[in-house]
Amino acid sequence: MHTVAILALDLVVPFDMAAPMQVFDWTRLPDGRSPYRARLCASTSEVRADGGFSLRVERGLEALADADTIIVPGCSPEAGPTPAPVLAALRQAAEAGTRIASVCAGAFVLAEAGLLDGLRATTHWVAAGELARRFPRVRVEPDVLYVDNGRVLTSAGAAAGLDLCLHMIRRDFGSAVAADAARMSVMPLEREGGQAQFIVHDHPPVPRGSTLEPVLEWIEDHLAQEITLGRMASRSGMSERTFSRRFREQTGTTPLQWLLRARVRRAQYLLENSDHPIERIARQAGFGSPTAFRERFRRVAGTTPQAYRAAFHGAPQTPAPR
Repeated sequence: MHTVAILALDLVVPFDMAAPMQVFDWTRLPDGRSPYRARLCASTSEVRADGGFSLRVERGLEALADADTIIVPGCSPEAGPTPAPVLAALRQAAEAGTRIASVCAGAFVLAEAGLLDGLRATTHWVAAGELARRFPRVRVEPDVLYVDNGRVLTSAGAAAGLDLCLHMIRRDFGSAVAADAARMSVMPLEREGGQAQFIVHDHPPVPRGSTLEPVLEWIEDHLAQEITLGRMASRSGMSERTFSRRFREQTGTTPLQWLLRARVRRAQYLLENSDHPIERIARQAGFGSPTAFRERFRRVAGTTPQAYRAAFHGAPQTPAPR
């Protein structure tokens, strides 16, 4: 049997730990046999879970040496640095050719061990910037659900850990077995788009009292109209060149990128909270045509407007953009 060791560290996130264990336990071959043996292990016999309870763990780090696959769940930010013996055990397993995967913030542990140096990786979109800052040798991709580098894999937020597990099952035993495991988990074998569709695309902060505040409010209030760089610059009383320079200095992005994000945010709100047809939403958000809307929406959100509406229509949301 293929042994999967799930490493529980201090303040482990319960869902990140339990979901892979359940998925692998549910997996069955066509003849009914279980191809996986999932085992929980830790560096101590008792582990605190993020949520106010503790776990008694029977297997220690030696279980990593016997595993075919190691999964590192995420932990609370309050957990602190990963113990040196854990990092050493992960490095030894990697050197032996063991497949190692992380769920959510578990990518930070792999990065601490040096296992992501020079590789593509992902984590929860909220933590992607921090992962890139702390580990500059890691090529962080915040918009994907998971990254497969062969022997080292990473996944985004908790639910993306399920996507990654199903991907590994398909790699190990084929699509039919993986599809059956997906049905048992009541989720699709593949989800359209990446985690970009879940990201709240807030605008970069603008300093209070900034000279840009009035023009940014005007942009939000007139998204359905044609807005050019010239109109924005004119509203601000600057030349286009000066306006573009000031805009980047104060927001970190260009005026047209800001405008695109604002229009996508307006479209997301309308897709979530109205039954308006796509053509009408395209007009209300200021896109020139439904085709342009679909192309630009996919570029930013990582999925189509129709798929986004199917996933998020009627979900509780933040207040509408201006």
